[in-house]
Amino acid sequence: MERRACAVRWSAGLRVSAFACSLLLGALVLCPGAQAKAGLALGSWNHTEQMQVVRAGVMEDLSGGFGGEQSLSATQMQNALAALATRQASAPIAFDPSAPMTVVRFDALLVDQLGLGEAAGVVQNQAEQAGLHPPSYFGSEVLARYLDLRYMQPTRYEAFEPYPTDLITRAEAAHSFAAILGFSEWQLEQARETFASFALPRYNSAQRRVLSLAISKIGMPYIWGGTTDDTSDGLSHGGYDCSGFAWRVYKLSDFPWGRKINGRTAAQQAGEIPKRARLRLSQVNGGDLLFFGTAHFNSPAKESNVIHEGIALSDEWAIHSSDQGVYVLPLSTGWLHESFTWARRVL
Repeated sequence: MERRACAVRWSAGLRVSAFACSLLLGALVLCPGAQAKAGLALGSWNHTEQMQVVRAGVMEDLSGGFGGEQSLSATQMQNALAALATRQASAPIAFDPSAPMTVVRFDALLVDQLGLGEAAGVVQNQAEQAGLHPPSYFGSEVLARYLDLRYMQPTRYEAFEPYPTDLITRAEAAHSFAAILGFSEWQLEQARETFASFALPRYNSAQRRVLSLAISKIGMPYIWGGTTDDTSDGLSHGGYDCSGFAWRVYKLSDFPWGRKINGRTAAQQAGEIPKRARLRLSQVNGGDLLFFGTAHFNSPAKESNVIHEGIALSDEWAIHSSDQGVYVLPLSTGWLHESFTWARRVL
């Protein structure tokens, strides 16, 4: 299992070692019982963001405090959207207050409020036209997570990570609102331009089967060591680390192609093929395994230099599990492009 460095981005060309990241973020995953003994509580992980959104007038304290563990109500969402709209000099979007305010519904409303609904629609339509049968929230989750509206909670709080269809808590909402308060118009335009050109190729039947399963997991949380949607793998919460996501898609699905994969970690899966079978980014097809780190194309695969893994949607897009949970990023720019080592064909 990769250290939690799988979920740490490379920024400004700086690469953070797996060892350093694991020291920073902690490698111990506490079970819910241990968390309770340690005095941890749902909604207590981001006090700074909670205070920030209250000061900005986007949210208000409740009678007993902020109440980060409580579910966000429709009225609180309406008030928050109105406050954000005032800052944007736009109108707040309308929504049905009777429908449950789940994580994916909350994210979709924010994407629309930010003027990115059309880009989310492009992503959704492309996945549908490619025959991948995406969940109805695929496009909006791709945009929301690209904008960092979701983020993995600190290691000690992993058992509190929300699933996509969970009701969103006030603490989770505060994180998203705080992120939006820091947005520039350039960031929104960049996201709009990036996904306005989102396109997927034609897939064969094997690719469609594999990638349909992969994108069905959009928004599942990053859990170090995780390989399943639930706790059947012995962890305190369902979700995936980077190679655990690939393991779920190819191995635990009983797809026949998964028999070619033996190793559990990214480095093991990258290193168990001969060097002559390695693929450069320009050779990548949908369904290929992608490996990232500091290794060069001809380097031996080590746990220290191949520390992240994803699954290709094409040679331009990848789906993987990292700091935003299971989400989509471009391969042509950004940290996946900068840290790409080689790919492996399984199909």
